[in-house]
Amino acid sequence: MPEPNAPIIVDIYTDGACKGNPGPGGYGAILSCGEHRKELQGGRRKTTNNRMELLACVEALRTLNTACSVTIYSDSKYIVNAFSKGWAQRWRRNGWKRNKHDKAENADLWDEFLALSDQHHVTFEWVRGHSGHPENERCDELATGAAARSHLPPDTAYEAQVERSTDWFD
Repeated sequence: MPEPNAPIIVDIYTDGACKGNPGPGGYGAILSCGEHRKELQGGRRKTTNNRMELLACVEALRTLNTACSVTIYSDSKYIVNAFSKGWAQRWRRNGWKRNKHDKAENADLWDEFLALSDQHHVTFEWVRGHSGHPENERCDELATGAAARSHLPPDTAYEAQVERSTDWFD
């Protein structure tokens, strides 16, 4: 029996996939807490691999209904480094700018991720992708399976951003 007020420890394994980049994308996540295990998957019709890697983390954290001590295992150095090295937190403080000239990519998802992570104690661990790690391999199966589905919902923020960036071309 856990001690009263002992933190709930949750391991989250995540992966994202994209058929083309951009293209149809998917994410997969596994949440593990003691004997409990839950799998998540979903996708978007036009998106990027980095967005799906990050959406896997967002969707996993969304499922937690109490403050937890969370370790997220990801094969995405973009995700691991942006959070662990404080880049994403700095982008948020700087109005979603990486520097004076460049916007931070995926600000909508980073904003949501940081808001969710503020409710928990979150750390990241990088795992080498496609190296036989069972949970990472399963997350890859979930993500690629989701990306292959027909009739995926839109990645509204990404598609709007792409549309705005090509407005000058018409």
